[in-house]
Amino acid sequence: MTRFPTAQHLASWAGTTPGNNESAGKVKSRRTRPGNPYLQGALGTAAMSISHTRDTYLAAKYRRIAVRRGPLRANLAVQRALLVAIWNIATTNTGYRDPGGDYFTRLNPQKARNSAVRQLEAMGYNVTLDQAS
Repeated sequence: MTRFPTAQHLASWAGTTPGNNESAGKVKSRRTRPGNPYLQGALGTAAMSISHTRDTYLAAKYRRIAVRRGPLRANLAVQRALLVAIWNIATTNTGYRDPGGDYFTRLNPQKARNSAVRQLEAMGYNVTLDQAS
């Protein structure tokens, strides 16, 4: 891993970073660059299996992105997150600590609450919230 100074260099080499071709404010292409096909195949398989797990950070990340951008973009995001985690594990010689499936809820509880209220109201319920004691 010493060949790659940062995790972003590794992700770029592997072809898991989105393109950034913009000219005069017009976005031209967002395709990923071609990377090692064997590494991409292994990462894609790992990302798909991770997306089917429960209560893990990477599965929550996949579901969160898949709703907005689609399953292929979400898979690519999980692949990149995997590579960054692998690079950090290899360079710092530490274990992986999963933040948990509720990481995004803990990160912004107000947003999660508002989303749940909006969903209930869309189903036809009147919602009033009272602070728990």
